Amino acid sequence: MPEREVDADAPLFAIAVAAELSGMHPQTLRQYDRLGLVVPGRTPGGSRRYSVRHIEQLREVGRMSAEGIGLPAIARILELESRVRDLHSRVQDLEDRVRHELERRPGARVFAAGTSGAVVSLRRGTRVRRAAEIALWRPRPQLEAAPEPDAADDDEYDETR
Repeated sequence: MPEREVDADAPLFAIAVAAELSGMHPQTLRQYDRLGLVVPGRTPGGSRRYSVRHIEQLREVGRMSAEGIGLPAIARILELESRVRDLHSRVQDLEDRVRHELERRPGARVFAAGTSGAVVSLRRGTRVRRAAEIALWRPRPQLEAAPEPDAADDDEYDETR
């Protein structure tokens, strides 16, 4: 039988189980819910249901609290961690879309951006007026973590004035 990946956001655990897994008292979990620190899902009957991600957050809240970090600061940290997670997901989605677009449109394309901000696609070999300030960009064939471009990397970025 193939092993399935568990959805970290699926509401699975009742409050007693979540308290046991996080090493906290159920009343503490209720207080964190009221404060908006760790807000679990709810069943149609109103019972709290905690996910694996909630358990991880509860453990993290307990660790930060033990280190002397106040609850308002912990709430902000959790909010920022959630935002970073969302942004990572968005970046992954955009990278997938770019990769798909590059696969769909074979061949190198060159774009020029003028001082007005207008972006135009240029045919290969087209020369641009030297009087205008433009930057030329050619996409790399693969999306990988590339080193920072240096002055010798003229085929990737070319600024003409």
